Amino acid sequence: MSAELLLSVLNDRHVELGAKFAEFGGWSMPLEYAGAGVVAEHTAVRTGVGIFDVSHLGKATVAGPGAAEFVNRCLTNDLTKITPGKAQYTLICNEDGGVVDDLIAYLKSDDEVFLIPNAANTAAVVDRLAAAAPDSITITNQHSDFAVLAVQGPRSDETLTAAGLPVGHDYMSFELADFGGIPITVCRTGYTGERGYELVCPREVAGALWDKLIGAGQPYGIQPAGLGARDTLRTEMAYPLHGQDISPEISPVQARLGWAVGWGKDAFFGAEALKAEKSAGPTRTLRGLKAVGRGIPRPHMTVLNTDGETVGEVTSGTFSPTLKTGIALALVDPSLKINNTVRIDIRGRATDFVITKPPFVHPGVKDS
Repeated sequence: MSAELLLSVLNDRHVELGAKFAEFGGWSMPLEYAGAGVVAEHTAVRTGVGIFDVSHLGKATVAGPGAAEFVNRCLTNDLTKITPGKAQYTLICNEDGGVVDDLIAYLKSDDEVFLIPNAANTAAVVDRLAAAAPDSITITNQHSDFAVLAVQGPRSDETLTAAGLPVGHDYMSFELADFGGIPITVCRTGYTGERGYELVCPREVAGALWDKLIGAGQPYGIQPAGLGARDTLRTEMAYPLHGQDISPEISPVQARLGWAVGWGKDAFFGAEALKAEKSAGPTRTLRGLKAVGRGIPRPHMTVLNTDGETVGEVTSGTFSPTLKTGIALALVDPSLKINNTVRIDIRGRATDFVITKPPFVHPGVKDS
């Protein structure tokens, strides 16, 4: 592993837990932990509670008079649909409608928006916004200033309560909390499909917060979880991964993310191209595929119709620990519909899959 990879502020704790590391977005991050593994970590999140270090995620602040209005003219979703104290999933696109990144926007006030983009794309997001910003608006890259911990699973509320942190607020809303005299943000968000929270804290208290949460979660079987489980969890929910399911070459229309586009807005990056594509209809569309028999799909595998003709390509594929079968997301010919049978070329063997409406498992993310 390259010595140039960035390390989380919690790296020493991951080493102590016997983590196996992998490169992701320029960072060395835990893939799985000794004594557990991906399936056990995945299951802990689905049935109890897991904790992830996702400090590799980007952080940026847009501030100044009318900052929220400015962000709304740039990002796809309609920020006017939420109020301060709420968060929103949104996208930043290029002129051709491709996705530069997907991110979460925390609306703090009319004059301040906090953004969490993906690790490798933070600079591109900041630079693109800065190039469009008037002099009254400042965009600050705070990637190294904060850590992000995700507590996910049906026992996440009990874990946070035991740690003395606020719980019970609405999905996609956030509250400020005091942790040892330091303000942290507790947002009811996550990328697992389970009820849970993401905690944004100054990096100097990240270790103490991790330790507090691990201790608080012990009665509920808390399990540190790595990027391996994060990937299987998000794939079961059909949550897109940038660089695979969405990219500068894959638009929100193709990825079936039109719900995250404010089509009635006057302006946002890529608006003209996206509206034209929506009107004409995409030439490919993202679908969920579930294995009929055995076989684990992987990205870039070819999707065939029952006549053996190429009709698409897998973008994300894995073994579902919940369903005990192979699942995939794939960009395919839009003429293919739910319940149609297709085949994936898995190492030279055509394996049957059924086109399935995602998510593959029932989400608990909005459970009250």
